[in-house]
Amino acid sequence: MLKLPYGKTYLELDAPDAAVLTSGIDRLHNDEAGLVIVREAMAHPINSPSLETLAKDKKTCTIIISDHTRPVPSRDILPPMLQALKSGNPDIAVTLLVATGCHRATQKQELVDKLGEDIVAGYPIVIHDCRDANANVQIGILPSGAPLVIDKTAVKCDLLIAEGFIEPHFFAGFSGGRKSVLPGVCDRVSVLGNHCSRFIDSPFARTGILDGNPLHTDMLAAAKMAKLAYIVNVVIDENKKTVAAFAGDCEKAHRAGCDFLKEYCAVKPVPADVVITTNGGAPLDQNIYQCVKSMTAAEATAREGGVIILCAECADGTGGEDFYRSLKACESADALYAGIMQTTQQSTIPDQWESQILARILKKHRVVMVTRPALADTVRDMKMEYARTLTEALQYAYALKGEGAALTVIPNGISVIVG
Repeated sequence: MLKLPYGKTYLELDAPDAAVLTSGIDRLHNDEAGLVIVREAMAHPINSPSLETLAKDKKTCTIIISDHTRPVPSRDILPPMLQALKSGNPDIAVTLLVATGCHRATQKQELVDKLGEDIVAGYPIVIHDCRDANANVQIGILPSGAPLVIDKTAVKCDLLIAEGFIEPHFFAGFSGGRKSVLPGVCDRVSVLGNHCSRFIDSPFARTGILDGNPLHTDMLAAAKMAKLAYIVNVVIDENKKTVAAFAGDCEKAHRAGCDFLKEYCAVKPVPADVVITTNGGAPLDQNIYQCVKSMTAAEATAREGGVIILCAECADGTGGEDFYRSLKACESADALYAGIMQTTQQSTIPDQWESQILARILKKHRVVMVTRPALADTVRDMKMEYARTLTEALQYAYALKGEGAALTVIPNGISVIVG
């Protein structure tokens, strides 16, 4: 019996003949506490002085932290970082900057849940707003030609560092590292420029690819221009437990983490007529926007004209109004995709990249969403099909593809690199 993450619980699937593509992260079986793993990594920083050394003679430090959409185990990461800063310089003033990117603002209770009450009460916290021109400042031009405009809290400090986690990412290659800056704390003009249709269309803008990836090139340049001096990034298992950590230089430590993770996440596609996937449960399946990530894993193994079944609670709805409207208003996925490809970098609109990738998938496959009944009409508006249960979705898929259709299951679509 397979367990498929769905919100904070699971859906069960009995499919003994299905091919199953899973990450090998659970093979790590690291029994050490997350705090211990992080401290050990910080004791051996990659291509960098220690954080204690970096903190000396610095008056102010900004730590970029993840927002509510990321399952980063901040309670494992931040305490050792804060301790190291204070050890290196007891008088250093630390501010936490929440990397919301273009997401909604993180709410106070979400911060308490993520960081704990002591950290929330003990440090100034700034919620990045990509739309607030007064809160952001231009510091340069990206390789793509887009302006680099970032949060003033990241600029007006003596030391900029970041926490994060590394997972496969469907167009940036991997999360973590440089993404703390772009898109994390950038004005939307920089995010839109980086996420333009030309870059998203690149064959290198795919899961698990950094070299040659134009988005990664821009992101790495942004981190260096912002003087991101030090990162602590972790790898988590299927239960969201810290199993490995990488600390030090924003490029070298991140690359070491990506190389490590790829050994466990890479799986070969098993072509199928029907592919079932999930977005890994809460908080990653909180909206349809985030769930496009796992659809790309299914896309990588589904045969042309196949059916992709996505199981996701989507407690937060669509996750992007522009994303929703673009799918609802279009005549077809083909028409939407063609229109987006005619859009220049300067004309990129919010959520366009998500619409582009979903349209790319819908051009080739039927997508059936198993989600809350309240979202049934929304799913249909977005050119997908709705099923109340996984059983119902499978019955529909087999009716389309035949009872003998090959089935592949990806229990967690964002934890694998299919290729």
